[in-house]
Amino acid sequence: MKTNKLDFQNVHTVIGADAVIQGDLTLEGGLIIYGKVEGNVTTRGPVRVGKTGHVVGDIASSDLQLHGQVDGNVTVQDRAVLGPQSVLNGDLAYRRLFIEEGARFSGQCRLAESSSS
Repeated sequence: MKTNKLDFQNVHTVIGADAVIQGDLTLEGGLIIYGKVEGNVTTRGPVRVGKTGHVVGDIASSDLQLHGQVDGNVTVQDRAVLGPQSVLNGDLAYRRLFIEEGARFSGQCRLAESSSS
């Protein structure tokens, strides 16, 4: 069993490779990005940025699986996976972090605050 795979069963939104979204996105469920998002992404679900995906803005989500590029800060409540061709230019807050060989990361890391209620 691989520990770097995320559960994307509750993904309800997909941004296609030919799409360019300008503006902030706020969702409840998961999101897969194959196109470009110029704005902040906020969701309670997981975010996957595919190889052709590019986010210029901050991401706040439950989990992140990055295979494309993010130019912005990322905050995940649980797990961040930086794939072998990923590029992250920004700071990263996480609970668990997996960086695969070949990933490029320029920024600072810190453990996410625990959300105990």
